Amino acid sequence: MATGLQVPWGLAFLPDGTALVTLRDQGEVLHVMPRSQGPTPVSVGHVPGVEPGGEGGLLGIAVSPTFTSDRAVFVYLTSRDDNRVIRMTFDGSTLKPGPVIVKGITKAGIHDGGRLAFGPDGYLYISTGDAGKRDPAQDKASLSGKILRVTTGGAPAPGNPFPGSRIWSLGHRNVEGMAWDKAGIMYASELGHDAWDELNRIEAGRNYGWPIVEGIAHRAGFVDPLIQWPTDDASPSGIAVGTDGAIYMAALRGESLWRIPLDGKGRAGKPQRLLQGKYGRLRTVVTAPDGRLWLVTSNTFRGTPRPGDDRILALRRPVH
Repeated sequence: MATGLQVPWGLAFLPDGTALVTLRDQGEVLHVMPRSQGPTPVSVGHVPGVEPGGEGGLLGIAVSPTFTSDRAVFVYLTSRDDNRVIRMTFDGSTLKPGPVIVKGITKAGIHDGGRLAFGPDGYLYISTGDAGKRDPAQDKASLSGKILRVTTGGAPAPGNPFPGSRIWSLGHRNVEGMAWDKAGIMYASELGHDAWDELNRIEAGRNYGWPIVEGIAHRAGFVDPLIQWPTDDASPSGIAVGTDGAIYMAALRGESLWRIPLDGKGRAGKPQRLLQGKYGRLRTVVTAPDGRLWLVTSNTFRGTPRPGDDRILALRRPVH
C-alpha cells in the first residue's frame, strides 16, 4: 500500500476505507489511498509541537466514531514538556490543529506508550508507558503506566473506576496495543522488561502488576496475562481483532505476526506464529473495513531496513 516511509507508527481508517498514518520523527500525517486514486500516500500536514526523541514523537492516531459529522481525528505526541493528546480536524485534504485534550503524561526516551483507540462504548482509550521510572505505574496520581479512558474533550469518561480520574487500568510497563472483540471484551499488548511480554484482558480498575510482577505470577491483587512470550519472541506493539475473531499481534523484536485465537468469553488459545522474519519488525496491525489486515513495518528504527522499507502492507486472507 505504501513504501519508503521513515519510522511510520500509527494507522487509523477513515469511513471511506482510506487510512491516515503517522510518521513518528517527522511529525507528519499521511493519507493512504488506493493507487487508482492517484499517487499515494500524500501528506495532509504536520502536527504542531512534536519533538521526537528516542521512542517519542508522533505516535498513535484515532478517527472519531462520528467522523462524518465532526471530522475529528486524535493524535498522541511527544512535546517539549510531556506526552499529550490533541484533537484535530480533517477536511479530506488537510489536517488542521485543534485543542490539547490530555496533557501531563510523562515523556522519556523509552516507554512512551502512545496507542489511541475508540472503544465500542464511544470513549477514547489512551495507553501510556512508565517512562522508564517504574514506580509511577502503581501510583493513581500519575498518568504513567496506565490505560486512560476519556471523553472526546479529554475529561474522565463516565463510569471510570476511580472517581474524577482518567485511569481505566494501572500497573502497566508499556502498552502499545489495544483492541476489543465482538463481545466488547478489551485486550492489550504489553512490552515486558527482560522476561515476559504479555497479552492481557483489560477490566476497569484492575492492576496488571508492573513493576512488582512481570508475566504470570499468581499473586493476589494483580491480574495475570492471558498469554506470555519471551521478549525475544515478541516485543509486541499493535494488536487487532480479525474477522475470524482472533487477535493479531505485531511483534517488533520477534519480527512476526502472532495469531491468538479467542473463545468469545475472554479466554485465549495457543498462539500461532505467522510471517516470521518475512517483513522484519512489525509495529502496527489494523483490521481494514474490507476485512484485510494492514501491517506497518518498523525497520527504519532499531532494525535493518530492506529495499522499500518502511512499508504498509495489506494482507490477503487467510493469513499464513
